[in-house]
Amino acid sequence: MSIEFAEDLDAVDNPLDALEQIVSTNDWPFERNGDTEMAFAIGGNFSQYHVWFGWQEHAGSLHLRCGYEFTVPDRRFREICEVLARINEQLWMGYFEISTAESVINFRYTVMVGDGHGVSPTVLEHLVETALAACERFYPAFMLALWGGKTPADAVAAAMLETVGEA
Repeated sequence: MSIEFAEDLDAVDNPLDALEQIVSTNDWPFERNGDTEMAFAIGGNFSQYHVWFGWQEHAGSLHLRCGYEFTVPDRRFREICEVLARINEQLWMGYFEISTAESVINFRYTVMVGDGHGVSPTVLEHLVETALAACERFYPAFMLALWGGKTPADAVAAAMLETVGEA
């Protein structure tokens, strides 16, 4: 998956302004709720991902959530919590969580950016790429635990395998 870079963008006061230009450049459908929220969809190899950014100017923080389309059945909630814990141990940035109200798995990350002047388009593109890479990498672990009959440990181990070459 490749993200097209928006050309000639400078750091802006509200990072959602630059993000909107990036999203438009990539022709991703999006909704913007004023100066504080933006949501868009990106197609991946395994799923359509729902991305949400929240900007809190007073806190100088930009929050990202990237979620899957599927929901977790109540009977599988415990197993998925163990999968999440095992995956989160492997991550350097961000974490996965499950919404108890909606039973949706999200990758989450918050970056402190101060007053917004330091948020470059490159940082925004990196955040989106990081979230998509994490969601793509661990999608198989969730599927193996939910529908493949694998234990949480086996599902995560399978997702952690690095493949070399092509068949």
